[in-house]
Amino acid sequence: MKRILSLAAMFAVLSYTSSASAELKIGGEASVRFRDDFGHTNESGKKPSTEDQYFQYRVRLKPSADLGDGYFFKALIQDETVAGSWQTVADNNTENFSLNVSQFYFGHNSENSHWSLGRLPLGSFDNPILDLTLYAIPGKGPQGKKLYAVDTPISTNHFDRLFGFNYGVKLGNGELNALLVNFDNISTTTADRGLLNDGYGFTASYKTTIGDVTIAPQVYVTLTHLGDDRSPYSFGAQAFIPAGKSKVTLSGFYTADRNTYNGNSYDYSGYIFRLKGESGPVLAWIDYNKTTDDQGNKDYNNTFVWAQYKVNVHESATGTFSLTPTIRYRASRENNASGFIDNDLFRTELYATVTF
Repeated sequence: MKRILSLAAMFAVLSYTSSASAELKIGGEASVRFRDDFGHTNESGKKPSTEDQYFQYRVRLKPSADLGDGYFFKALIQDETVAGSWQTVADNNTENFSLNVSQFYFGHNSENSHWSLGRLPLGSFDNPILDLTLYAIPGKGPQGKKLYAVDTPISTNHFDRLFGFNYGVKLGNGELNALLVNFDNISTTTADRGLLNDGYGFTASYKTTIGDVTIAPQVYVTLTHLGDDRSPYSFGAQAFIPAGKSKVTLSGFYTADRNTYNGNSYDYSGYIFRLKGESGPVLAWIDYNKTTDDQGNKDYNNTFVWAQYKVNVHESATGTFSLTPTIRYRASRENNASGFIDNDLFRTELYATVTF
């Protein structure tokens, strides 16, 4: 709490500097959620059923500055020691909540183009292309633990940001966006990687409208190798379909990697489909992901459902207060030479959130 107050005081001082300086604005949100977990698995050595109930909380600060002539600065400050920045209440409230610079980026907006540089937000909560790219095989990914292409791992476990450079330009009837990202810096620790052979990736999308429908094809390419020596590529598209006051989003992406590098071999392909609906306070979607791992002689099937209802308790020009009951369900199955392993998780959640 002292650290939070110190940061708030620092931003307050910065925001009242001389008129020659840009005005620093600070917004943010604070949330508390009550969660119940119900797990089931038939994996050897694991408890067949688990239950857990707990409180979590999160504070996020969002400073920004308009530098004039289209130039801007934005940032997101949150705890990155726990997934999603959601800290769980520990024994006798002994947990620590440490605020860090999670995102920061500056850039320029003009009438026909824009660019930004820094730790950029990805918008991965609404777009699963990198979820599939990095976690097509559960347990094979940058974090080295059993994460799934479903259940938003990039948003939750990677904090929805990567360091990179983004450029967007109006082109024809739509907008082209390109993003060059730097995943890691390990060339100095691996002898045969060499200069400019860290983890680099490139993704591009083009958003345009056909009638009332907005479509956005997108491609991702690993330019070098990721930290686990993979070099996957992905492609697919999203379609945003208005339906009165509601909206339906269709997403479909394919990924594959077939290479041998540093003694590590990969040979797999997979896809993910998402059907998402939004109508007023209701948000729901269903994901289906299947990956075939020819190298490991396994295949993976994952289904995921997210549904929530947002109740606006208070809303004004200075902030909001809302309650959001949510359910999340993931059903996962690994088929292998010995049979199959199920790993399912059902969650009920209640969020209480203020924005300011």
